[in-house]
Amino acid sequence: MTQVTQITDLNEVVRKAAEYRETQDESVRDRIVSNIYNEAETLASSVVSHLERRVDWDRKIDNIVTSRILGYPLMLALLGAVFWVTLSGANVPTDMLANFFFGLEEHLSALFFQFGAPDWLHGLVVLGTYRALAWVVSVMLPPMAIFFPIFTLLEDLGYLPRVAFNLDRAFKRVGAHGKQALTMSMGFGCNAAGVIAARIIDSPRERMIAILTNNFVPCNGRFPAIIAISMIFLAGGVISVYGTILAAAMVVALILIGISVTLLVSWLLSKTLLRGEPSTFTLELPPYRKPQIIPVIVRSLFDRTLFVLTRAVIVAAPAGALTWIFANIYIGDLSVIGYVAGWLDPFARAIGLDGIIVLAFILGLPANEIVVPIMVMSYLAAGSMLEFDSLLAFRQLLLSQNWTMLTALNFMIFSLLHFPCGTTLLTIRKETGSLKWTVLAATIPTIVAVLVCFIIAQGARLTGLV
Repeated sequence: MTQVTQITDLNEVVRKAAEYRETQDESVRDRIVSNIYNEAETLASSVVSHLERRVDWDRKIDNIVTSRILGYPLMLALLGAVFWVTLSGANVPTDMLANFFFGLEEHLSALFFQFGAPDWLHGLVVLGTYRALAWVVSVMLPPMAIFFPIFTLLEDLGYLPRVAFNLDRAFKRVGAHGKQALTMSMGFGCNAAGVIAARIIDSPRERMIAILTNNFVPCNGRFPAIIAISMIFLAGGVISVYGTILAAAMVVALILIGISVTLLVSWLLSKTLLRGEPSTFTLELPPYRKPQIIPVIVRSLFDRTLFVLTRAVIVAAPAGALTWIFANIYIGDLSVIGYVAGWLDPFARAIGLDGIIVLAFILGLPANEIVVPIMVMSYLAAGSMLEFDSLLAFRQLLLSQNWTMLTALNFMIFSLLHFPCGTTLLTIRKETGSLKWTVLAATIPTIVAVLVCFIIAQGARLTGLV
């Protein structure tokens, strides 16, 4: 009896010791690393002398950008500025590209008619496939061509490691890796690029967490839809300086929601499917350096912009053809799109959307850029993707379809949190080599998006806000 009691007591001691070790490990590691660097600094200062005392600008800047008080506000301000520049700068080239591609479409149509091509072939090739590609390129290329070089310049300048430093503590607390902050930042340009960037995380468990949660930050494919809806319902559909600032502020707010969901889901994964001890890494902040502007711009345009655009075009072409087919096959008086949208409508209403919106997201799986064109085409009961000449025209269409502020908010939330695009899913399949993790990468965000939209919709209805 005494021996059993002793064994029980020993197990209790071991359990308590393990709990104490878990709570103390992080602080002990931090103290060890801090002492090592302090000792190295002391030794260096004792043997190195300067003829003239120079100001350590790197340290002075780091005292500001990595400050616990100023670090986060500066990050948000810089992020807002980057998005404002991206949104403002993308308007003109987007219009120019759209005018070029849709002008070229008229010549393609004339060519088809000249050779006597049947209507179904003209519709499938020009009104379906070509028009989908025109939407993707004209909407996606300008923001990427602005965002990626700016992002790469910040990386070359040495600021991104400071972002990882600021967010390291938050990610470690949820059982993830501090480098996940960098992979998350890459996801702003393209979630597929963010998934590839997860290679910098050595731990397989923490790399998987980074891959599964990268989708919760909006990519370039989702920015245009989110921005357009925020401009329509917050700025009244008027493109102006104040409207752009308001739209940028809304995008930043959604990004904060995405980061919060990233941390929450990372914590849940670390406690369930991907249990384990968080690893540590010493993040040595590199010195600030003058970025090589021309090489950086060239590298970002070719290595990132064109790479992502090519993959988006590959998956968008068949999606455009499939959408045209569904819009032109009728069951009774309804097209296949109208029929399926009606079937989805009760579920969609429960989460604050409608059947056409949900169907547009499903058909937009290959490329997020075609979600809005599919939605517009379905609302107008047209047989091909259409374009609008202004946000005001788009606003009138949505209001005629009984859109409210709740619909707009949940559209943006669902766009932020829903399943990854086809390009990202293919990248996840390649990076993980597992169909199971690829399916989970699509299922987890979808469940989160549905739950969040359901809570918002039901809460708004219970409180009488709608």
